[in-house]
Amino acid sequence: MAINRFEVYLVNLDPTVGREIKKTRPCLVISPDEMNHNIKTVIVTPMTTKGRSYPTRAECRFKGRDAQIVLDQIRTVDNGRMIRKLGRIDKRTSYLPRFRNMTLKVSLPT
Repeated sequence: MAINRFEVYLVNLDPTVGREIKKTRPCLVISPDEMNHNIKTVIVTPMTTKGRSYPTRAECRFKGRDAQIVLDQIRTVDNGRMIRKLGRIDKRTSYLPRFRNMTLKVSLPT
């Protein structure tokens, strides 16, 4: 399965510890494609429709619904946790000006 940045997947986040977001839920892939295409883990951040005005939540629209990206719950997951692709965040209509320009530098072994 080819996983790309800004795609949304249904991800099994269990088991968890403490206050980590539990259960299976939509997550946005934020890791760069160089990482996504070369190793078997991706960096994701869960999404929620429960609007809370925390400074660590970025608003977006996904499939016509207002949602939030829960940046305080970023985690790296194995590709085996990815259940199915749900779609892609439209960068033109999302409210992620700081997030959109974020880059992660990854050095892969040769």
